[in-house]
Amino acid sequence: MSLFQIDPDKCLRDGLCQAVCPIKIINQPDDRSIPEPVSGADVLCIDCGHCVAVCPSGAISHRSMTPEQCLPVDKERILDADHAEHFLRYRRSIRVYRNEAVDRDILARLIRIASYAPSGHNSQPVFWHVVHDTNEVRRLTGLVVDWMRSMLMENESYARQMHMDMIIAAWDMGIDTVCRDAPHLIVAHGLAADPMTQPACTIALTYLDLAAPSFGLGTCWAGFFHAAAMLWKPLQEALGFPNGHVCMGAMMVGYPKYKYRRMPVRKEPRITWA
Repeated sequence: MSLFQIDPDKCLRDGLCQAVCPIKIINQPDDRSIPEPVSGADVLCIDCGHCVAVCPSGAISHRSMTPEQCLPVDKERILDADHAEHFLRYRRSIRVYRNEAVDRDILARLIRIASYAPSGHNSQPVFWHVVHDTNEVRRLTGLVVDWMRSMLMENESYARQMHMDMIIAAWDMGIDTVCRDAPHLIVAHGLAADPMTQPACTIALTYLDLAAPSFGLGTCWAGFFHAAAMLWKPLQEALGFPNGHVCMGAMMVGYPKYKYRRMPVRKEPRITWA
């Protein structure tokens, strides 16, 4: 099909698709005309789907999606401000997990939800790597500790500032303060040369982090794992990403061992107004 097709019997000629198009490649000269793509629209379109999503009558079908393929908005499920605040404040960083595996289908659905996170120019540059085998998580965590040992030798001041000496000592005593004995690890990666990759991966992992409690799951950002994956060749080789790809963030995932009853307070936001 062409870039998009419009059912003339359904089209309301309201100009909404033209108004919301972020690239401005839809033209509707007047309120009697059927919208049409401008010259070169096939190349310029970023396949965001705004035109399909905004049309109240479902008149427009895009080359990448039809109205029927898009999940309809359920007004009953839209959070009001109080529910949104509760949803966001309810989330906790989980560092103690049950010794129970999460089904792959659940993790796959969680990642699908996270894949709807925004990305620059709708480039969707995020790739996902799931370390589902708990023994493999443990092995990779050992490589992170190896990196810390090297850092302690090469840059002792920095390593001690980051408490790497304490983390190593704990690991040697059988205590994991790197990945917290999480049963699974989800890693976001992509092309290092693409400037859109890092922010897209960070936003997608944030979506994943916020969606996880709805599945009864807990998560925690694996910052030391991320740092080691960026710098330590043995860990990079173990992850086996495609050429040019680097780790852009990692998340521990599992079933929380404990439940939280209250939502802790935080500092007052520091705001300036211009």
